[in-house]
Amino acid sequence: MPFAVTDDGVRLHYEEAGSGTPVIFVHEFAGDHRSWETQMRHFCQRYRAITYGARGYPPSDVPEDPARYSQARAADDIASVLDHLKIAKAHVVGLSMGGFATLHFGFRHADRALSLTVAGCGYGAEKGQRDKFRAEADAIAAFLDQNGMTVFAEKYAYGPTRVQFENKDPRGFAEFKQQLSEHSALGARNTQLGVQRERPSLYDLVDQMKALTVPTLVLTGDEDWPCLQPGLLMKQTIPSAALSVMPNCGHTINLEDPDQFNLLVGNFITQVDAGRWPARDPRAMVASITGMK
Repeated sequence: MPFAVTDDGVRLHYEEAGSGTPVIFVHEFAGDHRSWETQMRHFCQRYRAITYGARGYPPSDVPEDPARYSQARAADDIASVLDHLKIAKAHVVGLSMGGFATLHFGFRHADRALSLTVAGCGYGAEKGQRDKFRAEADAIAAFLDQNGMTVFAEKYAYGPTRVQFENKDPRGFAEFKQQLSEHSALGARNTQLGVQRERPSLYDLVDQMKALTVPTLVLTGDEDWPCLQPGLLMKQTIPSAALSVMPNCGHTINLEDPDQFNLLVGNFITQVDAGRWPARDPRAMVASITGMK
């Protein structure tokens, strides 16, 4: 079983398939490296497709100290996997927690990113939701301590932005819930406390987003309510960003509608590789609605 080792000594399990330009997939809190199987099978036909388990997600290591989990560390762990594979640059695709890591990878390692796909990114990002989100992270950590992963999965899998997945694909949803139940309760707890709870609001990162020139695709489902306004913020603020909203979709969009997800990401990467991804025309950002005054 292959592992990459981070600069602080944490082993991250990874998988890869195919050859060509590298594309690395970064999973969400409720997923793991297995969540990207549909993407791995699709993209390995044309690219070197890579995925890995974040710290806290077996078979990757599960550090016991929550201080070893952070938003910056999550971004740097992407670089650690690329370093291990001797990859200078890659297309980076992340969902939710992985979308935040992907965005921060763009801030911290812009020279390593061919492109960024920031999907399902926004939970707790809005100013009025910060305290509520932090309190929910504390509640999740306590629930995991008291009840364990199996009981947690039965509750967490039915969140208001995940029921769409169950309605659309009951078999896929059952597999997702089963895999969630197999996670490390300690790893999930520490991820909530170190990464989720402490990450900065997107609304405090506007200056960094304005300076980001890496080609960026922002993806969200139209029923992923906490991500809609943050998605607009990223579109409006990142000068190289496009926004695509997937209809009748919740949060787990790569699993809920893999064909549409793969098409959107594949078309984006093709345009980037062809040198045809545009930066925003400044004429589109004037205050006038019609351009007449």
